[in-house]
Amino acid sequence: MQQTPPSSQQPVNEAIIIPRRLDPEDAQQALQKLQAILKRQEVVEALAQRQYEEDEKSNLLEGILHRQHENEIKGIINDLHPSDIAFILESLPVDERQAVWQLVNPEFDADVLLEIDDWARESLIKSMDRKDLVAATEAMDADEIADLVADLPPDVVAEVQKGLTDEERAQLIEAMGYPEGTVGAIMDFEMVRVREDVSLEVVLRYLRRLQELPDHTDQIFVVDRQDKLQGVLPVSKLLVSEPEIDVKEVMHTDFLTLNPLDSDADAAGAFERYDLVSAPVIDDQGRLIGRVTIAEVVDVIQEDSQEQALSRAGLQEEDMFAPVVSAIRNRAPWLLVNLVTASVASFVASRFEDTVSHIVILAFLMSIVAGIGGNSGNQTMTMVIRALAMGRVTGSSAWRLVQRELKVTFMVGACGSLVAASFAWWISGQWAIALVMMIAMIGNMLIGAALGVLIPVLRDRFGKDPAMGSSVLLTFATDSLGFFIFLGLASLFLL
Repeated sequence: MQQTPPSSQQPVNEAIIIPRRLDPEDAQQALQKLQAILKRQEVVEALAQRQYEEDEKSNLLEGILHRQHENEIKGIINDLHPSDIAFILESLPVDERQAVWQLVNPEFDADVLLEIDDWARESLIKSMDRKDLVAATEAMDADEIADLVADLPPDVVAEVQKGLTDEERAQLIEAMGYPEGTVGAIMDFEMVRVREDVSLEVVLRYLRRLQELPDHTDQIFVVDRQDKLQGVLPVSKLLVSEPEIDVKEVMHTDFLTLNPLDSDADAAGAFERYDLVSAPVIDDQGRLIGRVTIAEVVDVIQEDSQEQALSRAGLQEEDMFAPVVSAIRNRAPWLLVNLVTASVASFVASRFEDTVSHIVILAFLMSIVAGIGGNSGNQTMTMVIRALAMGRVTGSSAWRLVQRELKVTFMVGACGSLVAASFAWWISGQWAIALVMMIAMIGNMLIGAALGVLIPVLRDRFGKDPAMGSSVLLTFATDSLGFFIFLGLASLFLL
């Protein structure tokens, strides 16, 4: 909804009343209560199935208890904020999720569908009939509909488009045209726009005519007659300035703008750097086409954080109650890669069978060398992946980062290796083994630190997710090379 001050203001829809409670602890307590009710319902259904003969009294009792359980669930779920409802639905198995979803007040359907994660939304949409799905989608803005288009049946999208105004339909088509991961895909069209040649009193009168301001309105956008952005008028400036002053006298002309094809991660970085609440989005001609608010940016940051955590283990986001086959497809590929890499590390160790058979204590010590190298590399890799996400690592700075990490790791490794060497001497009684332990540990830590920088940087350079499977690759290198260095040195100096 784009708003400009003249008289042709579009009517504002009635505000949806949201549930009362906003305490996250309420959602946890509600989840526990719902699970207890669903468990009781399961027991009742199991007892009813044990009736071998028709028993009208038993059937009647089952129906009464079923309705009682449904009323209890409605009383709990519909007293929560849509975000808390989404949390509860995500925490239930698919069949229970769909059963509880049917008891959610229809006026919350749109908000819950927007709040819930993609992997859980699909099951909810499948359980809804076409009429309810159309009603829920029609309550959304154009940018919100665009977020759900991929999950909605084509006939529902077509039906919803018929009810949109020409402006809303154009906004929907525009929002659908931007790739995922760009500013255009997360921007919204709700904003207040004014001309620079009107007084602040006119702006205030215009704002009073609105039933409510768009969420996170911290600034009003100043445009010309071609919708080209001229400046921004902070709401705080509007409230404290003399009402007879024109907008152009108090508006800010130094402000941040975003392009719809900019990365949403870059936009999130800009919001963090400049402490923004909202930012305008302009096209290549300088026309104002939308805005991004802190609400969308928080979602981007959270999603990126979750994706990085999963990617490092070689996983993609999935329904934790998904069928076993689906979970196997998600987890098996990188586990198989890990199996292969672990086999290679074992093969390397087997080449030193004679060394280990002569000095058995090496078999107990070599895992320390491999483990500490992997941990050192993981520390570096975590820092580098975060820096890549923030745009702080470039091609020219990668080598300097490697050098720095090698220096830090060498100093840390030198201190830690003294402890490891002392332990090796204590359990073996040989200074030669302690010295080999010390050298191998420092060497493997340096390898881990170097690869901790190079693996995510190279994956990012080739357009791959720098976090995807990076820990698996690092573990392969530090295990294999750690065994090779430690046992190789032992073969040279101890036999």
